[in-house]
Amino acid sequence: MMQPPNAATASHTFTQQPKSIRKGGKGKYRDAQGVDPAGSNLMWDKRIIRGNTYAAQVLPLSAQTELALAEKEAQRQRKKIAKEQKRLNEEAAKRSTTPEPIEGRKHIEIQTEQYLEELTDKVEENTVDTQTDPMMDRPPTPLYVPFKTGRDTETQIEPGDLFDFEQEVEPLLEVMVGKTLEQAMLEVQQEEELENMRQQQLKFQQARREERMEVERQEAVEKRKYQEKEHRKQQEMERLKREKVTKEKLASRMYSQQFLLNLENKVFARLEDEGWFYDSVERQVETEFMPWLMDQMDKNLEKKRKTKGLVDELIKQAMKKAREAAPN
Repeated sequence: MMQPPNAATASHTFTQQPKSIRKGGKGKYRDAQGVDPAGSNLMWDKRIIRGNTYAAQVLPLSAQTELALAEKEAQRQRKKIAKEQKRLNEEAAKRSTTPEPIEGRKHIEIQTEQYLEELTDKVEENTVDTQTDPMMDRPPTPLYVPFKTGRDTETQIEPGDLFDFEQEVEPLLEVMVGKTLEQAMLEVQQEEELENMRQQQLKFQQARREERMEVERQEAVEKRKYQEKEHRKQQEMERLKREKVTKEKLASRMYSQQFLLNLENKVFARLEDEGWFYDSVERQVETEFMPWLMDQMDKNLEKKRKTKGLVDELIKQAMKKAREAAPN
């Protein structure tokens, strides 16, 4: 309900014609979180694609062309940036570094750019201000009070009618003290059990160390015995090998002695039988005289056969003439 303005409020008044609030415009009150509800709504976000999630998004031809052009432009920009960065890196690598200053001196920064600018200690500042209309804070929302139904009644309870602290607290104290003592006993027993387990673990570890040391000692003894056994076996094998070589050499020597005992006589006898050792006179008789003698005997016999043949032929002719000359 509006009250008429008094003397205190009559100094400033504001009137305006009523008008409709544009849909989507600013509200009457300022947002408590300072976030525009329209800007934070996913339904107003242009980056959200509406539609099902399992169907492929079909872009129009114009959108595809624009997307391809945007991708080419972005790739060209990336190449340009990479090329510029590479050029800057090469220039920085070619540029010689400034050596460290000598003791008692220090370097100062100077401009080495192509275009120089004035350096001042005070930065130029310009003060610009503006005034906006203050926004009223939204009044707190009143608490929700449901509509009252039913009928109110009351009663009187004297002290001690419902609860006696001295009597009611005794079982609670007994339970709390009993639980505390029980928990303390359990903790003490747990500590004793942990201590026993620690002692048992130490004994077990000590026993394990002793067993490991005993096992290592036995392994060392067995290893030493095995090495000694292998050494003895190697020595025995070498001894047997030497004995075998000695026996083979002895057998070879005896066989060679037996084989070479009458070898000279046998060789000379065989060579003599094969004709390698001969008498020169006998060889001449056998190879020259005997063949010549045989040839001469053959010639004489051949002459005798021819002579005998001629005599027989003459006798036959004479007998033939005699038979022809004899009368019948």
